[in-house]
Amino acid sequence: MSNVTLNSLGINKAPEDTRVVVAMSGGVDSSVVAAMLKDEGYDVVGITLQLYDHGVAIQKKGACCAGQDIHDARRVSEAVGIPHYVLDYESRFKDSVMEDFADSYIRGETPIPCVRCNQEVKFKDLLITAKDLDADVLATGHYVRREGPADHAEMHKAVDESKDQSYFLFATTQEQLNYLRFPLGGMVKEDVRNLAEKYGLKVANKPDSQDICFVPEGGYASVIERLRPGAGEPGEIVHLDGRVLGDHKGIIYYTIGQRRGIGVGGGDPLYVIRLDPDKKQVIVGPKEAIEISKVHVKELNWLGDGEIPDDGLKIEVKVRSTRPPEPATLFKGDGPDEAYFILDNPEYGVSSGQAAVFYDGNRLLGGGWIVKAQSAYAA
Repeated sequence: MSNVTLNSLGINKAPEDTRVVVAMSGGVDSSVVAAMLKDEGYDVVGITLQLYDHGVAIQKKGACCAGQDIHDARRVSEAVGIPHYVLDYESRFKDSVMEDFADSYIRGETPIPCVRCNQEVKFKDLLITAKDLDADVLATGHYVRREGPADHAEMHKAVDESKDQSYFLFATTQEQLNYLRFPLGGMVKEDVRNLAEKYGLKVANKPDSQDICFVPEGGYASVIERLRPGAGEPGEIVHLDGRVLGDHKGIIYYTIGQRRGIGVGGGDPLYVIRLDPDKKQVIVGPKEAIEISKVHVKELNWLGDGEIPDDGLKIEVKVRSTRPPEPATLFKGDGPDEAYFILDNPEYGVSSGQAAVFYDGNRLLGGGWIVKAQSAYAA
């Protein structure tokens, strides 16, 4: 089949015969995707997910999928002339994302609910819905690039690295990636907003969402307390050498690597080294104790070519979304969905519950959820 027969989405059909479901959050990015594809002549259908109660959501600014955002998505759909549907995923979202978030914090981890949302709701249930609507592809406003053959697509970082979202999409399976399209991956944000102006979209200057959608203004602890009453039980702040230094009001108020606001002072700077939910203890120590060189992951999602070699694979890895990739060597783990990597240079504050995401240059190789981070420090 010659490539000249393919449309801009890589489908061997005329645009008007190609149905595209666009996941519309109500923000400028997904709105531009819908408008662009409609302008190119595609058969576009917009879908927005209602993920939690309108009464709470509509009062919250700067979060995705809130009541105002649903309204904005509907308004954009009307403006560009496409059908728009709102799907009630509240129960699914609560069970798969919010409950997991609360349980993870109680276990002393540092979860990333946005990845779970993509993994369990947006790219799973929404993808099934798109296929039920006989869509050829599902398009989103994420800033990543999809390259390579249709039956074995690759995910690459966005051209605009400051907006790149590949870290949050590491759990995308090969089957999902083959079906997904990311029209904004080769654009910078300024160009996207200019297109929104061109298409006359009311959301052209709408601010980007910053917070986790169900966590108002970063108030994790209050959300966890509401989902798990009594989770904020007090306990002891203990030094690695066994000394009890003080008391805390609940381990859910602490994160690995934290330095400020621990509640004990004097002497050399102390950092949160680990959290012990069984003993309700916050364990603190010197910075060297959070120098991590070996990290184990589970739920490995591998998008690389072939298997991980027995003698390891040179990669770059991001251990937090805000950290740059660092060189490391990746090895197979004991189980089929397990792996571990050894960093060339130690990283600070790596925590269970976070994601480790693997790259070969700009190409996403996959990733997994951190279950153990090992330090060479001896108290």
